[in-house]
Amino acid sequence: MASGPVAAIQREPQASAAETRFAFGENWQRFLRFLNEERIAEAEKSLRTMLELENLSGKSFLDIGSGSGLFSLAAMRLGAARVHSFDYDPQSVACAQELKRRYFHEAGNWTIEQGSVLDQVYVARLGKFDVVYSWGVLHHTGNMWQALENVVAPVASKGRLFIALYNDQGLRSRVWRAVKRCYNRGFVWRVPILVVFGSYFIIRTLIGDVFLRRKNPLNRYRDYKRSRGMSFFPDLLDRLGGYPFEVANPGEVFGFFRKKGFELIQLRTVGPHLGNNEFVFKSH
Repeated sequence: MASGPVAAIQREPQASAAETRFAFGENWQRFLRFLNEERIAEAEKSLRTMLELENLSGKSFLDIGSGSGLFSLAAMRLGAARVHSFDYDPQSVACAQELKRRYFHEAGNWTIEQGSVLDQVYVARLGKFDVVYSWGVLHHTGNMWQALENVVAPVASKGRLFIALYNDQGLRSRVWRAVKRCYNRGFVWRVPILVVFGSYFIIRTLIGDVFLRRKNPLNRYRDYKRSRGMSFFPDLLDRLGGYPFEVANPGEVFGFFRKKGFELIQLRTVGPHLGNNEFVFKSH
């Protein structure tokens, strides 16, 4: 079996002519227009809070499906001794390279490359890391459970694995999969989906931010800049178009990693709602 980034690209599930993959990298390039110090600080805060670490000094950090590169950047700013970022999408790789150029252009301890989490040989060849991070990525690979299997190998002894996966809502999740599949079939589908569902999310979020959050600061509707440093409109496009699309409930994920010898140390769920459940596991 071949190895390396080229083989990784070949082994990624290929979309049919009728069902092209969502342009994640193109969407992340839009996000970089909104990136500022406040958003970077929120990303750093997210890592510190969920990992229960004040900083990453002396630790190695693997960013699987690095997307915009924001969390690789956050890891660097938190003092990580070594950061390795990879993504299947070439435009996402370019995003991380752009952030490195902006903030750490002379850093020799930040490596960025193209690769796939579905290539077991490639992932194993990366070595061991104190923190392995993959937020909202593995359910978009087209083979989520194989991807979950593969992320075990690079976690060092006593290391932490921080992942986020779409919550399984049963019938609602199947409906969303159909919506996402249609969105990626072309312009004819994309426009009505953006109008109908985009309007729904915009209105719902506006109501939540303006009215509900005033009454209850812990309400799940929140200021996007305080949500891991994300931005509403790129996130909306990801929500509508992110395909392939798979889901899992917290119990399934917990059981999977318990059998691998991991201990759950942090869990943040979205309850019955649409969104990502966040897990931090610690290896023995």
